[in-house]
Amino acid sequence: MGTESKNLLVCNCNNTMPLDAKALARALQLKTPVVVHQELCRHQASAFESSVKQGGDLLVACTQESRLFGELAEQIDPNSEVSFVNIREQAGWSSEADKATPKIAALLAAAALPEPEPVHSVTYKSAGRLLVIGPASTALGWGEQLAEQMDVSVLLTDVTSGYELPTQRRYPVFSGKVGEVKGYLGAFEVTWDQVNPIDLEICTRCNACVESCPEQAIDFSYQIDLEKCKAHRKCVAACGDVKAVDFERRDNVRRDQFDLILDLSDRPLLNMHQPPQGYFAPGVDGLALARAINQLAQMTGEFEKPKFFNYKQSICAHARSEITGCSKCIDICSTRAISADGDHVKVEPHLCMGCGACASVCPSGAMSYAYPRVADLGARMKTMLQTYLGAGGKQPILLLHNTTDGRELIARLGRRGTGLPANVIPLEIFHIASVGMDIMLGAMVFGASNLTVLAAGNEAPDYLVSLRTQMRFAEEIMHGLGYQGSHFQLIEVRDLSDLERAVWGIEGGQTVSPASFNLFNEKRNTLDFCFDHLVKSATCVVAEIPLSDEAPYGKIVVNKDTCTLCMACVGACPEKALLDSKELPQLKFIERNCVQCGICEKTCPEHAISLTPRLLLTNEVKSSRILNEAQVFACIRCGKPFATKQMIDNMLGRLGAHSMFEDGAVLTRLQMCADCRVIDMMNHNNELRTEDF
Repeated sequence: MGTESKNLLVCNCNNTMPLDAKALARALQLKTPVVVHQELCRHQASAFESSVKQGGDLLVACTQESRLFGELAEQIDPNSEVSFVNIREQAGWSSEADKATPKIAALLAAAALPEPEPVHSVTYKSAGRLLVIGPASTALGWGEQLAEQMDVSVLLTDVTSGYELPTQRRYPVFSGKVGEVKGYLGAFEVTWDQVNPIDLEICTRCNACVESCPEQAIDFSYQIDLEKCKAHRKCVAACGDVKAVDFERRDNVRRDQFDLILDLSDRPLLNMHQPPQGYFAPGVDGLALARAINQLAQMTGEFEKPKFFNYKQSICAHARSEITGCSKCIDICSTRAISADGDHVKVEPHLCMGCGACASVCPSGAMSYAYPRVADLGARMKTMLQTYLGAGGKQPILLLHNTTDGRELIARLGRRGTGLPANVIPLEIFHIASVGMDIMLGAMVFGASNLTVLAAGNEAPDYLVSLRTQMRFAEEIMHGLGYQGSHFQLIEVRDLSDLERAVWGIEGGQTVSPASFNLFNEKRNTLDFCFDHLVKSATCVVAEIPLSDEAPYGKIVVNKDTCTLCMACVGACPEKALLDSKELPQLKFIERNCVQCGICEKTCPEHAISLTPRLLLTNEVKSSRILNEAQVFACIRCGKPFATKQMIDNMLGRLGAHSMFEDGAVLTRLQMCADCRVIDMMNHNNELRTEDF
């Protein structure tokens, strides 16, 4: 195991965990025994210091004191590499702690794996240009506060009287109705309509308009109350050459760029589950506003984040020739980072927040997740399950959770003393929406009895729908092959009581003999290996498994009575699942390549194609088979094949009754190839008529 290459420090936290040192050493296949400390962070800190001085990578089985250990390591050796894993709340603090040795070994083995290869990064650059949007009652106050440390502008969204602009012009103040907000940290673009006759940016605040207005419709907000205004226009004359007051303004659309936005509207202007980086809309929540102000102060400079996705345009099934097939990634994206781009899609990496839902729903694998890659996550799952089963563990259940509220709930449950069952192994991932059918079935072929995903409350509703859909497809395959029980589960919790009931109620399904292969970053390849392994281990033999609608596997059915073999579907198929024959008029199909995108169905001019979701498990799935073929029609003059009999019969049937084709010679020529038709017309040039061309 990877633990052999790292110095391992284990602590039972003042004897609150029943750790079996010999059993752990056997489970991890270590040549040296595991030393279990009692107070590694206090009286036995010298053991940690000695390990750091020895050099090499160090793995500490404690996360509570990771900051303390990190500071000590920095003092001793700034180049030291120390990583941490939580075995206390995730395993040792449990009512089944005495049975948790296999799980603890699994957690340690996975934590000792090498770090995945770094992914590409996305850069943001912010100069601190902040736009505060909202009513004057709040926006001006925060503009004043933040102007000391940031380059502030304020956009007032109300035009009512009763407030005063600052006496000193320290920052730009605009007014108007917001039209559009788009962009991200360092590159926001805001459009608004200047609806009030007074333009605050041009206004010198000289008070001439205030003093001249007979209706007192203008106060020190320097905006006109249009309900009081009687259109005397004395304010226009008083403003004179400044021209800040204009009732006939034509250029009322304003546009500017900003790095950051503080939206103080009651309802956010960007109504999406996951707003872009640099956009804050706390609403009426005072605590959220305080957090936003604190974050704004730290968002000047250059920042990086991972590029969470990879996109392979060549196998994208979005569209062909402006006919849309699959748009699942566009529909699921909660940040609106994905949009159509002709026959393909494009992703704005600065808007992508790394949920990975696009990759989990993509039927072809054109969109894949990179944080972590499927191969990296698969390696962690495989290591965990191999170690757990090798240590004598039974019916392992993988519990996938996120790095924020999911992690926190599991840790708090451990503090209660109830903790997780001994066979429930937590596996942390960046976002649960990234879990697709390849990960789900991958867990099964590595020996898991169940894969459960924990939704702790912050996930977009569409993500949960997507997860259930992927689980339904995966369960249909498991049950279709005869594997009994429940293998996949999504649990939604809001508090510890919900979590406790849910995790202690998980029941694993029938398991599979563990596979030896690894998962791939290519989704369809991974699933092919999973299908093959599941079939070999299955208790029943089936040729195909029916799947629910919108499944990414299936066949197409062709109505031979209406199909004319025009081959429009062949040209439209983005996955090369439909083929024609160079020698004969045949329409062929390779089912393994079909992603059920529906472009062929929408392209067919005769509406002769329909889709049937299923998983074909025979060798036929990878070979081409004939969906439709036609009898060849040979030229009646030279005998050369040039069309299908159905096409010629249809043509003769439609044109034969027309008055322009009463001459039998013309109909006869329709049964000739192009060369013979020309020869025949030249031999009978006195018969040439318009319809011959």
